[in-house]
Amino acid sequence: MAKRLNNQSTIGAVLQQIIQVNKLGAGMDQIDVKDAWRQLMGNGVNTYTKNVVLKGSTLYVELTSAVLREELSHGKSKIVKMINEELRREVVTDVVLR
Repeated sequence: MAKRLNNQSTIGAVLQQIIQVNKLGAGMDQIDVKDAWRQLMGNGVNTYTKNVVLKGSTLYVELTSAVLREELSHGKSKIVKMINEELRREVVTDVVLR
């Protein structure tokens, strides 16, 4: 760690500094986006979801159902908006369904 925090720092502040110093933000975003996808899409979509990967600001979702992929492709902008609202920050700018 670069600097020592005083005894009155919150746990959240200490964790944020650890994430910043060790450059763990991208990995944390990856985990947060996967969790958000699972929560927002529900069991029906998650049954057909094979893989969810965040590369940069693009979310790649691998689906096993062509019909579901077609249905979700019509609502890509809504998916981006829902995930960003869930995370309370702008993480995803595009969704690619495979």
